[in-house]
Amino acid sequence: MSRAGSLAPLTAAALWGGMYVVSKWGFAVIPPVTLAFLRVALGGLTLFVVVRLTMPSRKFSRDDWKRFGILGGWVALTLVTQFVGTDLTTASQGSLLTVLTPVFTVLLGISVLGESFSRRKGAGMALAVVGTVVVLTGQYDFSTVGSGNLLGVLALFAASFGWAGYTVWGKPLVRTYSALETATYSTLASIPMVGIFVPLELATASPSFDVTVTIPIVAAVLYLGVFSTALAWFLWYRGLEELDAGVVAVFFFAQPVVGAVLGALLLSESLAPSFLAGGTVMALGVWVVNTAGE
Repeated sequence: MSRAGSLAPLTAAALWGGMYVVSKWGFAVIPPVTLAFLRVALGGLTLFVVVRLTMPSRKFSRDDWKRFGILGGWVALTLVTQFVGTDLTTASQGSLLTVLTPVFTVLLGISVLGESFSRRKGAGMALAVVGTVVVLTGQYDFSTVGSGNLLGVLALFAASFGWAGYTVWGKPLVRTYSALETATYSTLASIPMVGIFVPLELATASPSFDVTVTIPIVAAVLYLGVFSTALAWFLWYRGLEELDAGVVAVFFFAQPVVGAVLGALLLSESLAPSFLAGGTVMALGVWVVNTAGE
């Protein structure tokens, strides 16, 4: 496999890790579904401009548009449940998203795409899970995992499964066309699916809800739309151009590690003593899975 095939999903996970720092700068003041809509709208527009400027014009069949629409449905499910779930749960419960998404992706890759699952891949995935849990334990108070909103936890489970579905069902289109086109048209398809929930959310929002447009909020929305959506989703699918969905999924474990490092560098947060050990074990697991086919 090429270096680009591995670096692309790793970079995507790093960009998602950056969302942790961005959230500290203020985007949480926007209601979750509304924020998800702004994210996909800006991300879809960015991708569409890039496609029109860099790709030859292509006609897709009705079946292709249907498949893009299905991917858009996975995106809508993921974002709405992720943002609502995060809003209703604690940080430790939110970390379930990081651990469960790669596991669901591996299972779907085997059952839907017929991907192989060797002992080496299984061992690498197990190492990555253990390392990630160690990192997350140092970041969050896991005594709160059993408390909080059950609906929020169920939403996070749905979000984990949704992104796994977006990864697995996107692979055939990525291989037929390209990562850029698949990411673009699936994101565009998701915009109205997320958008239909925005009026309902705003109608039921607290009467005190009032967003004052500030530089941090604008920067947060731009980061979410341009970098953690348009660029990151393209890079995630770029990995699928060469790698199995189960291999791409393991790079998702890098997200909390990057978030912790950026928090320490930019927000003066401390890293737990277990961070280095957990990060090392996680990295070893990623390497084992990534080289399983060699």
